[in-house]
Order: sequence, then structure tokens, then C-alpha cells
Amino acid sequence: MTSTQPVQPPSGILFGAAYYAEYHREDRTSTDLDLMKEAGFTVIRVGESVWSTWEPRDGEFDLDWLQPVLDGAHERGIAVILGTPTYAVPPWLQTAYPEIAAERRTGQPVPWGGRQEVDYSHPAFRFHAERVIRAVIARYAEHPAVIGFQVDNEPGMLLFHNRGSFQRFVRRLKARYGDVETLNREWGLTYWSHRLSDWSDLWTPDGNSLPQYDLAWRRYQAELTTEFIAWQAGIVREYARPGQFVTTCIAYPRPALDDEALVESLDLTAGNPYYAMQDHLDASKELEALTPWTTSGVPAMLRQADRIFSSKQSRFLVTETDAQSIGGSELNLPPYPGQLTQAAFAFISRGAAMIEYWHWHTLPYGTETYWGGVLPHSLQPGRVYQELAGLGADLAAIGDALDGYEPDADVAILWSNDSRFAFEFFPPLARPDGSPDRASYQRIVDAFHRGVIEAGAQARILHVGQAHGLGAAGLAARFPVLVAPALYVASDADLDLLRDYAAAGGHLVIGIRTGYADEEARARVAIAPDRLHEAAGVHYEEYSNLAGEVPVTAGHPFAASGDGGARLWADGLISDGAEVLARYEHPWFSRFPAVTTTPHGSGRITVVGTVPSPALAVDLMRWAVPEPIADALVSERELPVTVASGALPDGRRAWFVFNWSWNETTITLARDATDPTSAASHAAGADVPLAAWSCLTLIDG
Repeated sequence: MTSTQPVQPPSGILFGAAYYAEYHREDRTSTDLDLMKEAGFTVIRVGESVWSTWEPRDGEFDLDWLQPVLDGAHERGIAVILGTPTYAVPPWLQTAYPEIAAERRTGQPVPWGGRQEVDYSHPAFRFHAERVIRAVIARYAEHPAVIGFQVDNEPGMLLFHNRGSFQRFVRRLKARYGDVETLNREWGLTYWSHRLSDWSDLWTPDGNSLPQYDLAWRRYQAELTTEFIAWQAGIVREYARPGQFVTTCIAYPRPALDDEALVESLDLTAGNPYYAMQDHLDASKELEALTPWTTSGVPAMLRQADRIFSSKQSRFLVTETDAQSIGGSELNLPPYPGQLTQAAFAFISRGAAMIEYWHWHTLPYGTETYWGGVLPHSLQPGRVYQELAGLGADLAAIGDALDGYEPDADVAILWSNDSRFAFEFFPPLARPDGSPDRASYQRIVDAFHRGVIEAGAQARILHVGQAHGLGAAGLAARFPVLVAPALYVASDADLDLLRDYAAAGGHLVIGIRTGYADEEARARVAIAPDRLHEAAGVHYEEYSNLAGEVPVTAGHPFAASGDGGARLWADGLISDGAEVLARYEHPWFSRFPAVTTTPHGSGRITVVGTVPSPALAVDLMRWAVPEPIADALVSERELPVTVASGALPDGRRAWFVFNWSWNETTITLARDATDPTSAASHAAGADVPLAAWSCLTLIDG
């Protein structure tokens, strides 16, 4: 069963934490729930991490232990999201069926002792998973506290090299390509004597060096994840009451994940945005991310929210995010006062309908001993609890005022999971030590997204398929600026859509590697960028990595700050009539434009032949978006102040103003607005102070 229309989240902004009463060494459910109620919590998430508690032995279920938690939550008006426990397999299952262990390499099972160590496409695992899902959901689906279900947890962590999984991969290749001769031709298997004479000749992916094979393999692994989640959602819906939603929590960097496809079977998108705090949220600083799954900087945190919104193009749930320091025993950066409230409203400003923390109490044992919860190890309410209680009061005051909210966008940015997969195998960029940068795709996208945010504008991330759904004219009417940062794996139809978008009146901004490969990740035998170069009035024959930042010089009409530079990459652009907006300051690269632009139809195509530095990206976006939507509230502003906004169903607009720094500042409002958290009214022209690390919520009128 699939969900054909996005389901609206419950009214108001849900606010709470993951709660595992079973992790306590002593019963304190009533105490915890009372504290949650006092802090304004309205939702908890339960049950998804403890299969061995639900089913301590094969076929023997213990289902009653959760009843006091649900009853206690309901008595206090706290809603519950109930999880299925399939991501953490009990010891009895892995010892009875060792063949379900996932293999990162063929014949090498993942050692037990963590989580998500199973091949969830394996029939033996599916049998036992279905049994526990049905037992848990049947027991509690009718409980009045349960408003929805989370199936599994952060799926797609591993690429399964199990023999059964590989054989199913081969069968899907047969269905797609028909015969080995077609596969030989489409994948270019003449290269290095890889031609197949029979399907049984196909080698396992462990030693694969061919990008076409890898892209097919990654697509298949994402399909396994999508099918697994859809399978669970179908089971849960057999028991769910009308109005109860089904979701899963997504960790977007997972390798076996196509989020757009994954959420088709779900009612709501939910994601787990983790971010570094303290100086990493200072808008004046540029600090590197501390882990592969946390971000650094305000724009990157907002990008996480924009990615969650992008999956369904609808409001979403934050199922996990920082309460205290997150990331391990060696990473201890608790938030500065105000940062948790800022982050919550930042996510809300980009479409979040729930803010839920990982998790209620900091654990005294286990892998996540030093992943900070709302309560510290002492279990006594402290500074973090008090700040979140203040946030809870603000959200209670806002009530349902943000129902139906849709975040604004001055710029749409195209996202391609296929291009991400391809760049993780064949990265175009290098790390400082010269090694391949497997995060190349995200790095390129983030350069443009950051430029949008720091230019005072707002972004909407669109999957390529979603852009096709709008059509060229609809896309141009809805999004006046469209950035294709690195649309490397692209069909002819994808590239034609970009060209037609500009012809219909949109401003298309093309980044590096766009239009360079086809849908099989084969380099196009064509002038680059293929199907776009004539309309763009520019092409290139060569390209180069850049070891360091290269300054660029810009002229009219591109009003550059003078601080902009080119990073990591330079296309050797050759103008065929396009206007040159910026050139490299370099003995060799200066003969090539860094940025060009030309009219096309009713619109314009701008080509950026490099990964723009933050300053250059800001210059580009200020030129492309001279009057961002946020100007209607605060016309004069600069970092560390940012403004986000969105439309309400009654035609009014909600505004969110942030001061990402230690320095107090003041903004001047350009329109009348009311603060729903305090009912204070502000007239146009009023000066409103912003304390350090603060945020302000306003609604028109």
C-alpha cells in the first residue's frame, strides 16, 4: 500500500524526545513524564530499539511492559509515536540464523555487536521481523496515545554483498537489459576485457572498478531499502487507525538510500538532522564538520532541513536532533545558551512540524553513553532542560498558528541521488591530502546553498523528478532562479528541461559537471555541457582541479565584493557569445571565464565553471536575487542576522529572525508584525533588539 497524497501533520508543532523507560536501571516513568509535561513536551517516541525486550526468546513475546508508559503519557496529554524494532536484532536471532548477517564484502559477514548488521532482504530475517512487527503493533495500535508509527530506524546503512542479494541484483539486470550483449554495450564492458558471455560471468562488486556497474549496484541497494520500508509500512497499515501516520526516520548520508523513492510509501517524511554547536553556529566563522553525519555552520544546518522537506515537498518531522553534545566520548560541545531554541526554530522555519530530541536522558552505559540527552547523567533537570522548557512554552503560545505553513524559496536547487552515487565512486574533487573526496557532490551543492543563505535569500531543494512534475513553464513560474550544481548523471530529457526552463523565463545557473554524463554515468561524447552549450553560449574542452583558492575578477553587471574566489575546480570555459561576468586571476586560467551569462528565450543561463568560494557564491546569488523575500521584513541586514519565512493558508506570512553570534544587534522592521510567543505587536519602522544567540518569531499584522 502506498500513500498517494502527503498527509498533514497533527495540528501545532509537536515537541518532545525519544523516550526509553526500559533503559533506566530503576523505574521512574512517572517522574520523567511529569518533567516532560512541565517542559511542554507533547510527544515521545518509544519502542524501536529493543527487539530483545519485546521478544526475549524465539517466539516468546513480552508485550505488556510498555503499557505504563503509554498510559502515563496519555494521562498527561503527551502523544506517542510507536516504533518497530527491526534495526536492532536480538542475540538469539543472529545465533540461530547466522546467514542473515550482512556482508560488506562477499563472504565476510559483519561481526555482531552493533546494530543494523543484517541483510534485511533475507527471507529468514523478514519472517522474524514480520512476526515481531505484528505482535507489537497489534498490541498497541488502538491505544489512544498512539498518533503514528515509525518503521525501522535510519535505514540504508550498509551495501549488502550477500550471495542472495547479489543473485537478486543479477535478476534485476536481466529484467532491465534483457541480454548480456545489451549489458556489454550499455556498460562498455569491452573495456579491460570485461565482456560477458553469460549472466553467470558477472563478477561480484567487491573488486569492481567500473562506474556503470557501481551506479547500477547503488541504485539496486537503494531499491532494497525502499522495498524494505514499504513492506513494513504495509504491515503496520493493516492495524493502524484512520488518522495515524506511518513514517521512518531518515539519516540522509546513508549509502543505500534514495529518499525521494523511500517516502512514497510513507505518510510523512521524518529526518534526523545532527549539527555541531558552539562556534560552529557562529555565522562569522567557517569551521570544518566534525563527523561525516553532522554539519558545521548555519547554512549546512538549514540545508539538512531543506533536504528533509525535499523528499515529499511537504512539512516534515524532526525525529532526532541534538539536545546536548552528540558524537562520541571525544566530542564534547554542548550548546551555548539560546542555540537549541535557535536550531528548533530554524528547522520550523524550513517546514518542521515536530522537534524531537535524542533523547530524554543521557545513558549510563552502552555505545551512546556520551550522546547527551535532555537530562544529564544525574537525571536532574539542568540548563538544557530549562532552555527546552522555555522553548516548549513558546511553542505552546504559538499553538496552531503555523498549521499549513509552507517555507518560502527565492532559489530552487536541483538534487540528484544518482549524481551523489556516481561522485562517491568517481569523485571529481580531491581532499587537501590529494585523496578522492567522496563527499564531492554534497560539497558542490553546499557551496551554492550556502551562497543563497548568506546572500539573505532562501532555498528550496528539488529532486530532478519533482522538477519534471512541474514542467519547464511551471518551474519557471514558481522558482525564478534554478541552480543545477552538479547534475552529472542526467538523461537528455533532464537537460532539455533545464534549457526549456530558461526559455520559459527562468534564470538557470549551471554548476560544474552538469550535463557531462548520461543516465548510465557514461561521459557524453559531445561538446560540454551537452544539450546546454548552444543555449548557454559557452562550452569547454578541458578542466582542472585547483590546489588552492584562485581569486576572481568581476565586472558589470556582476557587482562582486572583490573577495570572491574559485575553489577546487576550474572548467576551461570558452565563450561562444556569452557575456563574461568573472575571470580567474591566474597566469594560465585567466584566459578562461570563471562565470558567464547569456539570455535564452525569455530567461537567462549563467554558467559557473568552478566551485565558488563563500564570497563568490554570495556575489552570484545577490546578483541573481536582487530583492529576496526576506527584504519585505528587514530590508537592511547582514550576517550574523538571517531571516527565514513562509506562507500561511490565510495569505499572511510568518517570519523567523536569527542572530547567530555573541553580539547583540538591532533590526528595523519594514512591516507590521506580531510576536505570537508574547502577543507583542511591532509597527513598521520599529527597532527590535536581538540578543546574542536569539531568535524572533513574527506573523504579519
